[in-house]
Amino acid sequence: MLNWKPELYGRSLLRMADLTDVEMLDLIDLAVALKARRRAGIRGDLLRRRQVALIFEKSSTRTRNSASVAIRDEGGSAEYLTKSDIHLGAKESVKDTARVLGRIFDGILFRGFSQATVDTLARYAGVPVWNGLTDEFHPTQILADLMTIQETFGRLKGIKLAYVGDGRNNVANSLMLGCAKAGVHYVNCTPPELSPDPVLVKEAVDVASRNGVTVEIVNDPKRGVAGANVLYTDVWVSMGEESKKESRLRLLRPYQVNMDLVKATGNANGELIFLHCLPAFHDHETAVTAESGALEVTDEVFEAPFSKVFDEAENRMHTIKALYVSAMADLSAL
Repeated sequence: MLNWKPELYGRSLLRMADLTDVEMLDLIDLAVALKARRRAGIRGDLLRRRQVALIFEKSSTRTRNSASVAIRDEGGSAEYLTKSDIHLGAKESVKDTARVLGRIFDGILFRGFSQATVDTLARYAGVPVWNGLTDEFHPTQILADLMTIQETFGRLKGIKLAYVGDGRNNVANSLMLGCAKAGVHYVNCTPPELSPDPVLVKEAVDVASRNGVTVEIVNDPKRGVAGANVLYTDVWVSMGEESKKESRLRLLRPYQVNMDLVKATGNANGELIFLHCLPAFHDHETAVTAESGALEVTDEVFEAPFSKVFDEAENRMHTIKALYVSAMADLSAL
């Protein structure tokens, strides 16, 4: 049975702070139910005749395909729009583009650079807008991460997650608040130069305190991961920061997730999983890693039985579908 919440109808998701703790957990439960529905072979019509615009300034594998398949599974359709397909912010302002697309589509998913762009789309479109990634936040990814943790451990409350690497990127920012809302202890293991914004840290600490958990920023990775149930990392060089590659590699080498770091958790033979939002530079098969070998995670960890990265990737589709259904479901089909 789908636990659909009417208070989420017509709502956008631009950052994790847009959801209450309960709303976030309800979305995860809805995604779990939708996943079971799909695995049972049900292709329904919850999104019958709903149309979503997918505006992508940045390339994507998981977000693009998840967003497309999620709506088609329930009877809707999506239109993929790159910068070369529309005039967004070039010949036409974001405000005007929003007002045009909002008259044509029932929702808009944006993946790009500036948080201000997705905020403006949401302000003027008149339909739900979802942030599929900006330079500051990545809320749809964190819903999939939390869903994967819940599936694995049967709970979120009391789990400890250690994020290791670039501590001020979009994933780390959103993961910190998402964990606080879910009652997950969060440790950001990062060099001082890449520490998260203190304003975002305070916001997460306040939420975590309310839920009886902690948020910590730790510079020593082995100390930070002690007791962790979840090891999480991301690429060391985000899109748009390619010029910083060499300095980032030097800075983050001590933060590579390898088997020594896995053992430092103390849970290597017990309750431990590895997560990564992907793509991951773990082998010699890409141009990025061909010269220098594995970067943020070794192949041994990435391919280990406790690695849940592909479950996590699949869950992008189910959680995006939950967002669509919660905001646009055909009420007659529920």
